[in-house]
Amino acid sequence: MRTRTRLTATLGRPPGSKRPRRPAVPRGATFWLVALAFAVTMLGTTLPTPLYTLYQHRLGFSTLMSTVIFAAYAVGVLTALVLFGRVSDVIGRRRSLLPGLVFAILSALMFLAADSLPLLITGRVLSGLSAGIFTGTATATLVDLADEDAGERATLVATVANMGGLGAGPLLSGLLAQFAPAPLRLPFEVHLGMLAVAAAGVWLMPEPVEVTGRLRLCLTRPRVPEQVRATFLRASIAGFAGFSVLGLFTAVAPSFLGKLLHLPDPALSGSVVCTVFAASAIGQITLVRPLGRAALPAGCGLLIAGMALLIAGLAAGSLVLLLGAAVTAGLGQGVSFRAGLAAINAEAPSGQRAEVASTYFTVLYVAISVPVVGVGLAADAVGLRTAGISFGVAVTLLAISALVALRRGRREH
Repeated sequence: MRTRTRLTATLGRPPGSKRPRRPAVPRGATFWLVALAFAVTMLGTTLPTPLYTLYQHRLGFSTLMSTVIFAAYAVGVLTALVLFGRVSDVIGRRRSLLPGLVFAILSALMFLAADSLPLLITGRVLSGLSAGIFTGTATATLVDLADEDAGERATLVATVANMGGLGAGPLLSGLLAQFAPAPLRLPFEVHLGMLAVAAAGVWLMPEPVEVTGRLRLCLTRPRVPEQVRATFLRASIAGFAGFSVLGLFTAVAPSFLGKLLHLPDPALSGSVVCTVFAASAIGQITLVRPLGRAALPAGCGLLIAGMALLIAGLAAGSLVLLLGAAVTAGLGQGVSFRAGLAAINAEAPSGQRAEVASTYFTVLYVAISVPVVGVGLAADAVGLRTAGISFGVAVTLLAISALVALRRGRREH
């Protein structure tokens, strides 16, 4: 086990003083406590999804404003990636995870108090900050805590915690909003209880890496080495298309169901969004390895098929087709994302992999927000159905361009 450096000066203790002993749980149990905290934090980022239509009725804002509120999440994520991307390597995993949980708690409190648009937007930014800190740090922590020969298992657990939490959020809030009282309060009260348990677990965890310095915020600039740029571009086009789909379903699916299909039930909205994330997790876990080099083209193909189902479902007003789109596009997003990240990591210089991966995630979180705001603008101008169909066409063209780029890349090799 790695030892932890004592930083007397950093913590403000006089030389020779004793560090107060903090109880710590066993390393094996810590692994699962961190996985739980990861899932609970990511759950909070999608918890408001089925509730947007309820907020619309209460506060009287448009579909465009719903997408802006959702996109505020990406602002928080990108801020965290830029400012805190390397912090856990310096101050330790535990000290990085705890602020992530604090941001998640503050986000839930904002939603509990939300009686205006500024509070909703602030809650989403705080949620994004929590996710931006947790996504990389919790994954690294699970790998650190795993046995030396269990790195792949740790990565699998991180994937399940991440995508499972994202999928569980809308399902939980949708069911509570449908069948329990106080639909705009109870989901966040339940989440605060979960976060309290998660925070206790992280507080008691032993530090798995050596602390090498004190906190210094510095900008992590997006950079891609020349030798990996062609692969990065191809993976980013496919990833952009896939994450745009996640953004669409997370931000606008309740409006599709309520306004176009006349099915406003929060439980149904939450289930549809949960389906997308569940399909993404299944694609990442079960399809990428068997497909091998064909994974990225296969992911693009699934995205194209999913968009065909989305366009048909919106045109016909069919719930079955929309569910088919959620499953197919979710699989495509999961496969293209995991395969793209693997291709980038394989070609990036070992000393710059984290930097390149951070740049990749920056592209993806732009994708999850900007196109969705475009859908909101189009919905106000030409109607929700036309906006959704146009989005499906745009994602299809992106996926096709990724396939063309992949074919050219293979010919060059």
